[in-house]
Amino acid sequence: MGRETRGAVEMGILEWFGVGGGPDGPVPETRTDAVRRIAAGLAALPPDRARFVAAFAYLLGRVAHADHELTDAETAAMRRLVASESGLPEPDVALVVDIAAHESLIFGGTEDFRVTREFDEISTPEQKLMLVRCLFALSAADSSVVTKEDNEIRRIALALKVPHDDFVAARAAVREHLAVLKPRE
Repeated sequence: MGRETRGAVEMGILEWFGVGGGPDGPVPETRTDAVRRIAAGLAALPPDRARFVAAFAYLLGRVAHADHELTDAETAAMRRLVASESGLPEPDVALVVDIAAHESLIFGGTEDFRVTREFDEISTPEQKLMLVRCLFALSAADSSVVTKEDNEIRRIALALKVPHDDFVAARAAVREHLAVLKPRE
């Protein structure tokens, strides 16, 4: 492989992982297709706020689907959390939650990582901690935080660089719902 071809291939791989870039440095935009599709339903919000709410809703959907089951209680919790975060009217909230749940189910995996990275870039440390608390509240909505949900929240918290003590405190708030601590039936 010639030097020019090898450079183009290496550049593409680095850009794909989000760590490379052109001669001017790293690729600046990390907006994901999933966030873009969800934000499209948020015309009532300023674009930056719509992007934040879309990433927030997607990450809720990611945790709700961690155990491969989205319960009515989890859907209701997602709607409450998105409504409180966005201030949108109920029809808009329902649309956003439906799109986010669909996106996280269909495009999970790679999009999970990319949306989490995008949320990390657009949120403050306080917003990241708020998200982790909301993720635990969501997973406890059906009275049982199963290990898969707990692990998924931990992966998100690590990617967002949420301090371990803050993660533990957020988890402790739902201690009575942790399936791992409940007696076997």
